[in-house]
Amino acid sequence: MISFNGLSQRYSRSELGVMVGTSYYIGDLNQFGHFRDAKLAGGLFYRYNVNSRVAIRGNLNYLRVEADDADANRQLLQDRNLNFKSTIWELGSGVELNYFPFRIGHDRFKGTGYLFAGLSAFRMNPKTNYNGDDIALQELGTEGQGSSLTQKSKYSLIQIAIPFGFGGRVSLGDWGSLGVEFGVRKTFTDYLDDVGAGLYIDADALAAENGPLAAELSNRSGNRFGRRGNESNKDWFFFTGATLTFKIGKKPSCPGNPR
Repeated sequence: MISFNGLSQRYSRSELGVMVGTSYYIGDLNQFGHFRDAKLAGGLFYRYNVNSRVAIRGNLNYLRVEADDADANRQLLQDRNLNFKSTIWELGSGVELNYFPFRIGHDRFKGTGYLFAGLSAFRMNPKTNYNGDDIALQELGTEGQGSSLTQKSKYSLIQIAIPFGFGGRVSLGDWGSLGVEFGVRKTFTDYLDDVGAGLYIDADALAAENGPLAAELSNRSGNRFGRRGNESNKDWFFFTGATLTFKIGKKPSCPGNPR
C-alpha cells in the first residue's frame, strides 16, 4: 500500500494513472460493429501538465481484440468462416488539450473535457481457433506471404498507430482525478486480423509452398474462388474506459493559479 497523505497538499505537474475499460477492432471481420466483441483492457500512463490547458503523456496498454464471421449479419460473410483474436501491447505518447483550465485540487477549475493525439507502437499476434486449438497465423503465410505466389513478405508483428480521441475528468480533491476516455487507433496494417488480400491464393499451390495448414486456414469457406477481404482498407482498434490519476512529485514553491 502506498500512502498519498503526503501528496494531498502538493500541487505537482506530474501524475500517474490507470485506465480500465474495453477494446475492440474494426476491419475485414468486423466492418461496422462498434463495441462488438469488446474485451476487457487496461493500461498505465504518466501525465506531465505543461500548464492548465496542455499536458504531455506516455502510456502502456494491454488490449484484446477478436471477431468471428459466425457473428456476421450477411450470409456471404458467414460462409467465409474466418475468425481471429489477438492480444495487443501498446506503448505510446501524445499531447492533451483541455477545453477549460484544469488543475487537480484547484478551488475553481474542477473539471474539463479534453482532446488527445499522439503516436504509438504496438505488438499484435493474430491467432485463429482451429479444431479447438489457437493457431498463430503470421508464421503460416495464409495469403502466400513469403512464397513465390506473391511479392508480399510476411507482415511484421510490430506496427505503428496514431492514437486520438477525447475524454473528460474531474478533480477528486487535492490528491487525484477521475475521468472517462474514448480512444481511436488508426493503424497502417491490414493484418491485425490476418486478412489483407482481396482474393484467395490457390490452395494447392499454397499447400505446396507454405504447408497444408496454411492452405486450410487461408480458405475455410469450401469455395475455391471468391473474395477473402478488402485490401484497400487498413484496420483500426479502439480503447475506451475509466481513468484514475494520482499526483506525484514535489510541491512547487508557489502554486499560484492555473496558467
